[in-house]
Amino acid sequence: MLRFQDLLAYKKGFTLAMTIYNISKTFPKEETDSLTDQVRRSSRSVCANMAESYRKRLYPKHFLSKLTDCDAENSETQTWLEFAFACEYISELQFQELTKESVEVGKLINYMILNPKKFGSS
Repeated sequence: MLRFQDLLAYKKGFTLAMTIYNISKTFPKEETDSLTDQVRRSSRSVCANMAESYRKRLYPKHFLSKLTDCDAENSETQTWLEFAFACEYISELQFQELTKESVEVGKLINYMILNPKKFGSS
């Protein structure tokens, strides 16, 4: 039986969240309660919402609702990364790489939204 941890979108989202966590350790102290906290929360929330959605897959509307929450959190993460780049906390290369990974996670989430039956949703 497939576990939510086995979903490709979850795996890639988790890796991205951990990369963001490690990079955000270098952000200035004055950003701790704002940008640092926000980008960590939104990137982690992608995985948390995916876990919830997978557990609700027997209820299609709930499944899709939680997946759209995943997608929204992923978009929020991209916004925080834009701020981190604009504030010069991350390099252009880091920004491009993290954004590319986030876009890939978004595509995987979108695939799940468009193909719920492939994930056990009725």
